Amino acid sequence: MMSHNKVLPHSSRIYKIYITNKLLDVSKYLRNDINISRQKSTKAKTATSVYRSMNIFDRKAKALQRERSARREDYHLVEHIKEEIGWRTADRVFDIKRTFKNALELGASRGYVSRHFLPDSVEKITLCDTSQTHLDNAIVGDGVQVEKLVIDEENIDFPENSLDLIVSSLALHWVNDLPGCFDKIMKSLMPDGVFMATVFGGDTLMELRQALQLADTERLGGMAPHISPFTRIRDIGGLLTAAGFTLQTVDVDVLTVWYPTAWHVMADARAMGESNAAHTRPLRLNRDVQFAAAAIYDEMYGKDIPNRNSRGVPATFQIINFLGWKPDPSQPKPLERGSGEVSLKDLHRIDEIIKETKKVELTEGDMK
Repeated sequence: MMSHNKVLPHSSRIYKIYITNKLLDVSKYLRNDINISRQKSTKAKTATSVYRSMNIFDRKAKALQRERSARREDYHLVEHIKEEIGWRTADRVFDIKRTFKNALELGASRGYVSRHFLPDSVEKITLCDTSQTHLDNAIVGDGVQVEKLVIDEENIDFPENSLDLIVSSLALHWVNDLPGCFDKIMKSLMPDGVFMATVFGGDTLMELRQALQLADTERLGGMAPHISPFTRIRDIGGLLTAAGFTLQTVDVDVLTVWYPTAWHVMADARAMGESNAAHTRPLRLNRDVQFAAAAIYDEMYGKDIPNRNSRGVPATFQIINFLGWKPDPSQPKPLERGSGEVSLKDLHRIDEIIKETKKVELTEGDMK
């Protein structure tokens, strides 16, 4: 029987091999071209490329709130928290043994950080805020050169490598595009420049938040966002890392301020310009809800103060402090893995180690 399989002529087989090789060469060329284009399109990692911005706050409403509070005759009575945090932030700047030539305070308000600076720590400071009235009343330390600019914290645009210190005290928690803001700050800082700021954390006014939620549920059968959302601690650390900051430090302070009633808490927040500015905020707070919230607040958190013969309620303010440096070759770097001379297992003998220092051989378990 004859086979049905056809045998290709020798020339046909050669032609088929030639075409196959050509196809392989073309695919190899395409792969190389794709790899080269990928390498060319690779961009430096930024906070904007890792985190997306969210349009949560009405920036126009927040600017109006700040300007309205700045024009109050009794504004000086509600500055205590901003003054305290401003002083603490300035004190951290003093810990850096360096004279900063060109500094910037974002969301400066009345210069709560800059008012403590002296020429031996900061030679020139630029105050930026959305409220002209706040800037007109801002205080700066004697002998320090000052410039005042009305700028939104979301739209800062300073020359690259032009600043060696940027500080901000209780202002950036209202920024929608925090990743973009951090990237702009990184760009404007000189190498080895410092970014130091504070924002309100998620536990701020938690007592008032809970009282309003319970009052809403009781009177209206649902809840509305009466208090704006605040930044979380882990997000700050992630943003600093994504923006490229080194030698980062993030820590938390908690301030507890006592007020006579919940009404005084709400009045102070409004007077400070810290009212709710979220797009989803209700247009007004129902009067029945206000009375119910005040009663719930006092019932859950109120305490008698015997030495003052009065009763009060606490208001918690969580402050997130953070610090980051723009990379520079002169900055200290961690030692290579395995270069340690003292094992962590011997920490209980720290007194003996200090008296007689010697090299300790690391085991394979220490190297893991």
